Amino acid sequence: MTDSDRTEAVAPRVGIAQGVRQSMTLAWRTLVQVRHNPYELSDFSIQPIMFVLLFTYVFGGAIAGSVDAYLTFMLPGMIVMNMLFVTLYVGQGLNTDVNKGVFDRLRSLPIARWAPLAGRIAADQVKQAWSIVLVLAVGMILGFRLGSPGIPGMIGAGALLLVFALAFSWVAVLVGLLAKDAERVQIFGFTTLFPVTFVSNVFVRSDTMPDWLQPVVDANPVSVLADACRGLMLGGAVADPVWKSLAWAAAIAAVFAPLSVRTFKRKV
Repeated sequence: MTDSDRTEAVAPRVGIAQGVRQSMTLAWRTLVQVRHNPYELSDFSIQPIMFVLLFTYVFGGAIAGSVDAYLTFMLPGMIVMNMLFVTLYVGQGLNTDVNKGVFDRLRSLPIARWAPLAGRIAADQVKQAWSIVLVLAVGMILGFRLGSPGIPGMIGAGALLLVFALAFSWVAVLVGLLAKDAERVQIFGFTTLFPVTFVSNVFVRSDTMPDWLQPVVDANPVSVLADACRGLMLGGAVADPVWKSLAWAAAIAAVFAPLSVRTFKRKV
C-alpha cells in the first residue's frame, strides 16, 4: 500500500457540515494562538492607532485646515487601509503552518482537506472585526462622529469591509503559499500594499493630485471602498461605490481563490 493509499484510508471523504465544524475548530485554534503570541495582537492593534494619531495631528491641519475636518475625512479610509494589512496575517500564519509541517499532520487526520484553509480565513474575519471596531473607537475618542446614516450605516460599512476582506484574503493566501518564509509575506505588504493604499483617496482627495494621476486614483479599488465607507458612515453617495466595491471583491475572489486552492493542493 502506497503512502497516498494510507492517507486516503485514514482521511475519508468528509461531509460539508462536518467540514464546517472542523473549520470552526481550526479557526478557534488560530485565535487562541494570539493569547500565546500577544505580539500579533499588538501588530494589528497598536499600528493602526499610531497611524490615526500621527496622520490626524501631524498632517490634519495642513491638509484639511483643521484636525476635526481631516479626521472625519481620513478615518473611513484608514479603516480600509488597516483592513488590507490585517489580511496579511492570513498569509503569514499559513506560511508558518506549512513550513512547520502543521498541514502535513492535519492531512493524516479524518478532516476535510479544505478545513485548515477555511479555518484560517474564518479566524481572519474575527481579527478584522476587532480591528474595525478598534480604529472606529479610537476615532470617536478623538472626535469622529457618524453622519446621518448613523448606526445602520456604520454596520453596513463594517459588513462591506468584511466582505472585501474575505475576498482579499485569497491574495494573502496565495502569497503565503508561494513565499519562502513569513518575513517575505510581510515584505509583500510593504512593497505592494503601501503603494496601492497611498495612491488612493485614503489620505487626500483625488482632485488635489496631478490630472494624469486622478483617473488612476479614482479607479483604485481602495479608493472605491473608501468612498463607499464614507458614504455609509458620513452620508453621501452610496449605491455606486458600494456596488463597485462588491464587483471588485467578486473579481479578486474569482481570480485568486482558484489560484490559491490549486497552489494549496500542490503545496500540501
